[in-house]
Amino acid sequence: MDKKKILIVEDEYIIADVLSNILETAGYHICGIADSVKEALQMIDEFKPEFVLLDIYLKEKLTGIDLAHRLTEINIPFIYISANSNQKILEEAKVTNPYGFVIKPFREKDVLIALDIAFYRHEKHMENGLRQSAVMQKKTAEILSSALDWEHKILEMGKTLQPYIPFEFLSVGMKQENEEDFYEIGFSRIGFDEYQLIGCPELMVITRRKQHELARLKTNDVAEVMATWYNENELEALLKKPSLKKLFADTYSLKSHLSFPIPLSNKKTCYFNFYSRRPDAYQADHLVLCNRLQRLLAGFMEGMMDTANSPLVSKLSNYTVKQQVSSLDQPSPFSGIIGSSHLLLTVFDHVIQVAKSSSSVLILGESGTGKEKIAERIHSLSLRKDKPFVRINCAALPVSLIDSELFGHEKGAFTGAHEKKIGRFEQAHTGTIFLDEIGELPLESQAKLLRVLQEKEIERIGGRTTIKTDVRIIAATNRNLDKEVAEGRFRLDLFYRINVFPILMPPLRERKEDIADLAEHFLSIYARKTGKTVRGISPEVLENMKRYNWPGNIRELENLIERNVLLTRDDMITNMVLPTQLEQSTSSAPPESSVITMSEGERAHILAALKKCNGKIWGEGGAASLLNLPPTTLNSKMKKLGIRKNFAS
Repeated sequence: MDKKKILIVEDEYIIADVLSNILETAGYHICGIADSVKEALQMIDEFKPEFVLLDIYLKEKLTGIDLAHRLTEINIPFIYISANSNQKILEEAKVTNPYGFVIKPFREKDVLIALDIAFYRHEKHMENGLRQSAVMQKKTAEILSSALDWEHKILEMGKTLQPYIPFEFLSVGMKQENEEDFYEIGFSRIGFDEYQLIGCPELMVITRRKQHELARLKTNDVAEVMATWYNENELEALLKKPSLKKLFADTYSLKSHLSFPIPLSNKKTCYFNFYSRRPDAYQADHLVLCNRLQRLLAGFMEGMMDTANSPLVSKLSNYTVKQQVSSLDQPSPFSGIIGSSHLLLTVFDHVIQVAKSSSSVLILGESGTGKEKIAERIHSLSLRKDKPFVRINCAALPVSLIDSELFGHEKGAFTGAHEKKIGRFEQAHTGTIFLDEIGELPLESQAKLLRVLQEKEIERIGGRTTIKTDVRIIAATNRNLDKEVAEGRFRLDLFYRINVFPILMPPLRERKEDIADLAEHFLSIYARKTGKTVRGISPEVLENMKRYNWPGNIRELENLIERNVLLTRDDMITNMVLPTQLEQSTSSAPPESSVITMSEGERAHILAALKKCNGKIWGEGGAASLLNLPPTTLNSKMKKLGIRKNFAS
């Protein structure tokens, strides 16, 4: 094995010495041991380590978390080794994107497995980076050689960047030099592959400003000299005075911003300004990407500036407002997933970004948010799309049968094993395995699963030979795995192994602009199934639906629409009783003092279902059926929320 250089940053000499011996014996080269951030930075400059093992609390004022931010900037991977595993520390550490976390006291095996996982994650990160660069170079060449006009070429460039630098609004322009011309063009995202072009004429109509007013506002914009990102609070501070950026932010409800200046050979600077409606859309990783893309985009923009029809100089004679620019030549890969909210579009972008790689994906989100549909799309867009896609609901597996289901068994391996069984991992060979509700797996099964993922081989129960497996892992859970890890219910090493590329599914209450489209979609389905003519839902009912919290998310909305299609006697749904209306009116917002936590809301919702079902949980007419939840998931939620099984109405 090529000896990798590792730096240990640990202020307890005995622990540092133990780590050094473990790693040297395993074939690693320890290039130094530091007990403070200052000493670690000196050793990094001198020895150029390939990896860092990092304690959180060190000598002097700066912590390992401070050092981690610097390591991210210079692209040196690291894992934490710390005695602190509480949720607060994990949250602070997670922001730095470590490649692993080992808890003290540790075993030799813990350290070596954590390193194996870290190198796997780093390898996938580098693989994705190389693939990303190759995709960008190829796409840029295609755009430049196309017959599109420059407005469309800039749009295509922005769409190529979208999976890597998310935006709901993109403006591209030059530094404003006078008030006669307006050097800016914008694109507002209105769908997965749909954008509205916002040039000077369009912006004048939308904002009711004259050209010289827009130009004057643009002169007030801060001219960044390097890529810089702003979260919600920082953006508010930046935009206290009138400016073009403030006009964009106010007009399109934008909450975070990434400014990407691109110096050109003529000593001018072009700006790609990305904006998002999310308050925290940008982070340090995007700055690293900007540095990598700077030369590529400089060549692209210089090609545009050399032409006589540059769209960055306004031409206001004989113009017509362009309503929309898009490229929907091919069907959307997300047809069937309803919605166009910015949070859902961000999910789509992440799917496009990760689908072609072999990296593990962890889909996080509440029950009923559509995690399985996203897993299916990842597989269908991957290089394994023609291979098996095997689903496993971990919550529905009886504990005694988990190993048999996952890994298979030989005939006679245990009482009742009358024939050989091929496990799910073996069935998924060369394809994708979807581990739904992975947070429900018991710790013993988690350990076995980790071993399979690490060694890429399985052994059937009762078998004597190992079987090599080549599977892509997609996992999903409605649990907060950070909390599960902190409370000892989920293995930290397994968490880092599956959490290579996380995708967060937004709950329906955070994408209420999609409720009308979802309701219409389900209305059409169930009206057709029942043979009834129901042409729509009244505006008043839709407004009530938008005020409801939807603890059951899309699944709950679908059930509610189905029920009301069956109940209505008219061709329009004009009345819909929502669960909250059993206790309070949804016609007006509740007073601030009556706001309850999500857990309290979920508990009340489950109790209401139990009451309606007279305490019955399983089977036909049970609460699990009413809530459209697996009985095991409902049982788990009841335990978590302190609801007794012997609930009586």
